[in-house]
Amino acid sequence: MKKIGVLSLQGAVSEHIDKLGNFEGIQPCAVKYKHEIEAVDALIIPGGESTAIGKLLSDFDLSGIIKSRILAGMPVWGTCAGMVILAKKIRNDERRHLEVMDIEVMRNGYGRQIDSFSTSVRLTEISQGEIPLVFIRAPYVVGADSKVKVLLRINENIVACRQDNMLATSFHPELTEDLSFHRYFAGMCG
Repeated sequence: MKKIGVLSLQGAVSEHIDKLGNFEGIQPCAVKYKHEIEAVDALIIPGGESTAIGKLLSDFDLSGIIKSRILAGMPVWGTCAGMVILAKKIRNDERRHLEVMDIEVMRNGYGRQIDSFSTSVRLTEISQGEIPLVFIRAPYVVGADSKVKVLLRINENIVACRQDNMLATSFHPELTEDLSFHRYFAGMCG
């Protein structure tokens, strides 16, 4: 049984937990304290507001433990704001958070709340069928090291990528009925 934690400081926590509950051998749980993070096999950093999540990581003194676990190989998935939290560089923000993934992101790259949108794509590495994508004040990747595998681009913007044990998506798979990305991440967890 693999225990996948969803960082429950702010954002779409219950939605990720609900999706993970669909898979055999996966025990999803909300985590927000060091001892809880030490007890999981993998972690999802959900969408929400990257500034708030970053501040709470600092306030709860969680950055060190999360960063060291990721660098030691713990699978992690950042969705939307979680992508910003993982990035080594943020083009339009001086703040830095975990700085573990060799990507540069544009925070709120698609604009304001009113500019949010949905689309669907075929991505055979993730699913045989079309995958619905929901973008809400989404970031996107503007630069990636050669160690980063680009999984998906939308209008030339990188919106899904993977580097070793780290997965980042600009969009919110937890807000759709589709389980493809959660299945893919569960597969990263062994």
